[in-house]
Amino acid sequence: MPPFTDLAALDKQHLWHPFTPMRQWCAPEHTPLMLVEGQGCTLRDQFGKEYLDGNASIWTNIHGHAHPAINAAITQQLGKVAHTSFLGFTHEPAIRLAKELIDLLPGGKITRAFFTDNGSTAIESAVRMALQYWKQNGRPHRDTLIAFDRAYHGDTLGAASLGGIPLFKGSGNDFGYRVITLPGLDALASLPPDDLSRTAAVIIEPLIQGAAGMRLWPQGMLKSLDHWCHEHDIFLILDEVMTGFGRTGTMFACQQEGVTPDFLCLAKGLTGGYLPLAATLTTERVFDGFLGHPSEGRTFFYGHSYAGSQLGCAAALASLQLFRDESILENLPPKIARLRELMADLPGYRQCGMIAAITLDSPDLTLGSRVCLAARAHGLLTRPIGNTIVLMPPLCVTLPEIDRMVTALRSALIDLGALSQP
Repeated sequence: MPPFTDLAALDKQHLWHPFTPMRQWCAPEHTPLMLVEGQGCTLRDQFGKEYLDGNASIWTNIHGHAHPAINAAITQQLGKVAHTSFLGFTHEPAIRLAKELIDLLPGGKITRAFFTDNGSTAIESAVRMALQYWKQNGRPHRDTLIAFDRAYHGDTLGAASLGGIPLFKGSGNDFGYRVITLPGLDALASLPPDDLSRTAAVIIEPLIQGAAGMRLWPQGMLKSLDHWCHEHDIFLILDEVMTGFGRTGTMFACQQEGVTPDFLCLAKGLTGGYLPLAATLTTERVFDGFLGHPSEGRTFFYGHSYAGSQLGCAAALASLQLFRDESILENLPPKIARLRELMADLPGYRQCGMIAAITLDSPDLTLGSRVCLAARAHGLLTRPIGNTIVLMPPLCVTLPEIDRMVTALRSALIDLGALSQP
């Protein structure tokens, strides 16, 4: 392997990193952090320095890095076949995974799983299904989607058009689906009749908006939205790409308010954070709306080359088994309580399950990123959203590791004068 200095030079010469100011990255004085190993909640860089993974590797990792059970499942599947097309073919890991995901939502409403490969495509699938359903089932005028201010639903063109954060839409914001963006639930009552009649679906991040800076929805809001959608026969799409798989304290955030949507979009933690895989779960009503003779053109013509990846499905099955074997959800309450106990006095603190955040009230919009950089010196990796700093560790995190994460964050805040010495 080339020495690190050579690799860093090649990185700056050839790579373009997402969500990264590249002028600063490529500056001669900048030393990129290269992560080379991981075990549990710990990551190790090119110099052997260890860090606690405070953002679960961009909100994906559930059971820690290099978990032997997930490693073994991937290796076992790799010994059979790594990937086969899911377009007109099938395989056992996808069949078993679909059944297990559907069984996580009792009641019989959710019956179908459509696999893709990331959060954006899970959202795209749900939206396209909703719009095509109404178009070919007697209400083609339903061409509008309702989303919420500060929402984030992905970076592909259609998913980005649903978002309420202009920064993440690129140079132009007038593209994609016909979307009405509302500030909150109360605004539904004042929708003009024409907009209401044209609405195909409402999409929301349940309980908490991630890229909005971990913005909490009022308790009961999701249940009220569900009632509104039922009243008007409008589909409800829940984006649980971030909140799914235990992040909020339950397997899915919607379960905290007893809501089962028409579409449930999953990704990130689906494979435990190991491989790209996404699922859009939906109902038999939606599925039936696409049945017919091929000549009718009712087929859902959408999919991706790596949809239903055999390796991804194997990892996801192992991850779900770990929820049972290691009592993941049952062991969360003391960890949630410890985060609250240690962080409640920090500025702008809020929490939803294992998602904790603070916001620094400062005109310096670089303060959040500088605090996260300072936290590295104290052995913590996390990433800001503006001046909001998030702690979202893997669910396997121990109480002592939570203590160390919060201590590192406090030390970084003190280093930069954003918090007084105790």
